[in-house]
Parts: sequence; C-alpha cells; structure tokens
Amino acid sequence: MFFQILLIDGCWPLGDVVCILYYLVAYIITSASVGNMVLISVDRYVAICTPLHYSLRVTKSRVKACVFLCWSCSVLCQTAMLKDNLVQPGRHHTCSGQCLTVNRNIAEIVDFILTFIGPITVIVVLYMRVFVVAASQAHAIRSRIAAVRCSVTVTAKKSEMKAARNLGVVVVAFLVCLCPFCFITITGQDKVLDTSSVVFVISLFYFNSCLNPLIYAFLYPWFRKAIRLIVTLQILQPDSCKANVL
Repeated sequence: MFFQILLIDGCWPLGDVVCILYYLVAYIITSASVGNMVLISVDRYVAICTPLHYSLRVTKSRVKACVFLCWSCSVLCQTAMLKDNLVQPGRHHTCSGQCLTVNRNIAEIVDFILTFIGPITVIVVLYMRVFVVAASQAHAIRSRIAAVRCSVTVTAKKSEMKAARNLGVVVVAFLVCLCPFCFITITGQDKVLDTSSVVFVISLFYFNSCLNPLIYAFLYPWFRKAIRLIVTLQILQPDSCKANVL
C-alpha cells in the first residue's frame, strides 16, 4: 500500500528492478492471504460440522504442511505469471518512470480463477454449510431444554445470531475488498479510470490482506485480552505467562 502512494503522480522513482519485485511480493502476499482464508474456512467447517473428529483431522503437522503449500503455490504461480517481466524488468515500459507489468491473457484468466473465483466459491459454500449446521445445532439445543430453562431460548438465539454476524462480516469484507479490483481488471476499466481511482481500488485489494486476520482475531475475546496485556506492557511482568486470557 505504501508503494502505491508513490504512483499517485504517475511516476515510479525506484527503478525497474524494484518495480517488478514490488509487484511480485504484492501478488505473492495477496494470493497467499486469500489461500489462508480458504484454509481458515476449511478449519471452521471441520470444527463445527465434525467436531468429534476435529482433533484427528486437524493436527499441527497437517496445518504446517497446508500453510507451507499455500505459500509455496503462491510463490510458484506468481513467479510463473511474472516470468517475462522478471527476466527483463522494464521491457514493457514506454517511458522513464513507469511501473507496470504486462501478462498474457491466459495467465490473467488463470490467476483470476485461482485467486478470486475459486476461493470465493469455496469460502461461500463452506461458510453457508457452517451457518446451516450452527443454526440447526442452536435450534436443537433450544428445543431440548427450553422447557427447563426459559432463558435458554434467548441464549440460543443470541448464539445463532452471533454466528450469522461473524460469518457475514468475514464474507462481506472479503467481497468488498476484492470485487472492485477484479471488476476493473476484467472489464479493462483500469486503463480508463484516473490514477487515483485505480490506486484506491488496488490499495483496497491489498488492505484485505491485513484486514482478514484482524476480523478473525478480534472475534475472540481471548485475543483482545492478549492484545490488552501487550499494549499495557503487562506482558513484561515476571508472572505474565500465568495470565488467564480465556
């Protein structure tokens, strides 16, 4: 996002090599971020839909392997897509101070499917399934013990609504950040819009990468307590490791 600010005046001051490295790193980070979103959605699906098998299916070794594969695939795919630009940085520049990449149409289509269509489809399908299961579980609990406790109905409804809200926030934020960029890319509007508008859309796309972990993390009270311990420097106290954040 910082480097995009340098392009507001339409001039790149850091040279052709830094330009292509900037695009490479940006593409790798954003595609890996989307991949991590898919992994998190799979994790939530297994945890809610098959809770008794969660500890057997989701192990530390499998998580490490999935994260490693996610980043490795992102690096390989984005490097392959920018191969021509990496071999000869600045080959597509028409004047000094430009910073752009030119990819083949087939590469752009494949990248669009792998980083947008595919992940969105998987995330939406899994989260819809998660919401249906969570809602049915809340309804089952409400039906079984509502006769014993009158307050259970309210608690179950709150739990059901909280699940719906959390899932809605995650999916909507993901779509809001990615849809504008993908729309202008597919329709070719990035060549028509003014530079500031394009920079804003691209920055919004990048912002999703730092927004995702914040959304997930702040949904959990223990994370907020841990952040409070860090910000207030209580973590420097000798007994901070014994603090109860759950």
